[in-house]
Amino acid sequence: MIDLQPLWLSLRLSLVTTAILLLVSLPLAYWLAYSRTRLKVIAEAIVSLPMVLPPSVLGFYLLLAFSPSYAFGKFLDHYLNIRLVFTFPGLVIASVFYSLPFMVNPLLSGFRSLPPALKEASHTLGKSTVTTLIKILLPNIRPSLLTGIVLSFAHTIGEFGVVLMIGGNIPGQTSVASLAIYDEVQSMNYPMANLYSLILLALSFSILLSVYLINQRSNKANPLP
Repeated sequence: MIDLQPLWLSLRLSLVTTAILLLVSLPLAYWLAYSRTRLKVIAEAIVSLPMVLPPSVLGFYLLLAFSPSYAFGKFLDHYLNIRLVFTFPGLVIASVFYSLPFMVNPLLSGFRSLPPALKEASHTLGKSTVTTLIKILLPNIRPSLLTGIVLSFAHTIGEFGVVLMIGGNIPGQTSVASLAIYDEVQSMNYPMANLYSLILLALSFSILLSVYLINQRSNKANPLP
C-alpha cells in the first residue's frame, strides 16, 4: 500500500515555495531588468548560483545558518522561538533559495524582451511603477510568467540534496517523495520506488505538456507581425 504522505508533502512544499518565489521574484526581476546600477551584475550571478552549485553545498551552508549551534539559528531559536532545521518551514526557505533562478530568470528574460517604449509610455501617462508592472508589463510577459511558475514548481517537486540536508527525512514532517524513493531503493523495495517515480514522472510531464499547450495557443491567438 502506497503511503501518500510524501506525495502530499512534496505537493504542499512545491505550492508554498512557488507562491513565495512569485512574490519575491517579480520585484527582483523587475529591478534586474530596469536598474542601471553596475551592482546588478553581481546580483544576477548570486541569483543564478544555485543552478551551478551542488545541492549538497547549498544545503550544508543553509544547515549551518539554520542550526541553533550557530549565530543566526541561535538567534531565531532563542529570541523568536523559531527552529528551521528538520522542520517544514526550513524546507520552504531552503527551497526558495534553491529554486530562485528558475523563477527569476524567465521573468527577467520576459522583461528584457519588451520594447522600452512600453514602460516609458505608461509612465508618461502618469501610471505608477506598480500599476505599470501589474497592468502593462505582466500581461505582455505571460508566457515567461507561466514558464517561471511551472519550472519552479517542477524543480521543487524533484528536490533531493537540499531537502535531505535541511529536513533530515523525518516521516510525516520532512520526508518528501524524492526522499521516499531513496528510502525504498535503500530497502530494496523497487516496486514501491517505481510507483513513486512513475507518479512524479506523470505529474512533471503533465505540467510541462500543459505549459507547451498554453503557450502554443497563446502564439496562435497573438501571431507575430
